[in-house]
Amino acid sequence: MRPIIFTTLISLFILGTNGCTRIPQPVTYNYTEQQKMQAAHHWDVLANDVAHQINKTLLQNNYDSAPIFVRTTCGTENTPCQPGETTQFNEGFRDLLITQLVHFGVPTSANEDPKAIVVNYKVQVVYHRDKRTAARPPGVLTALTTAISVLRWSSWDVQAVAAAGFLDVASSATNDAGQYEIIITTSMISGNKYLFRSSDIYYINDLDFWQYQNTTQSKEIQITGH
Repeated sequence: MRPIIFTTLISLFILGTNGCTRIPQPVTYNYTEQQKMQAAHHWDVLANDVAHQINKTLLQNNYDSAPIFVRTTCGTENTPCQPGETTQFNEGFRDLLITQLVHFGVPTSANEDPKAIVVNYKVQVVYHRDKRTAARPPGVLTALTTAISVLRWSSWDVQAVAAAGFLDVASSATNDAGQYEIIITTSMISGNKYLFRSSDIYYINDLDFWQYQNTTQSKEIQITGH
């Protein structure tokens, strides 16, 4: 009698569970990589890439002799930053971008010119309230476990070294991704037409957020979990 009751309860549980799982199950994105800005050199790398794309766009559209003026914006592309509103990144990236444009031979104006093509850029700070972790690529721990299993007949000292390596990687299988990211958007506008636009997303060190955060007008985007 008891097996019948047990089987009935299991069947009811399965039916009840199926009734509660009609919506798609949440899954994460496939494994990807995202760069992290941790030095002024990284700002220069981005400036070089943006200058290269701007120069390429100008040549493709026969604007090779048109002057360029680089302007930092706060909030929208039509709102230039006022004195005291810029951040360390604002000022540093503008200088680096102008330097890279000059290196590429792009005619760059020192002062705003009505005839110049305007290059705007801005940075948005994204704050994640929930703690997040970044996983290692799938298969790393499996491969290590298999490698250690192969050594099961080795001497104890070889096994100890292999086990230590496994534990070291296992402990770092997930990294703290931090709470902050930044979105850096660069636009080149002629009249009301976009000639070029790019948006780059980076991780940053949490303690460095102030280098990107506008102090007088908050542009921080807060993303909270459930």
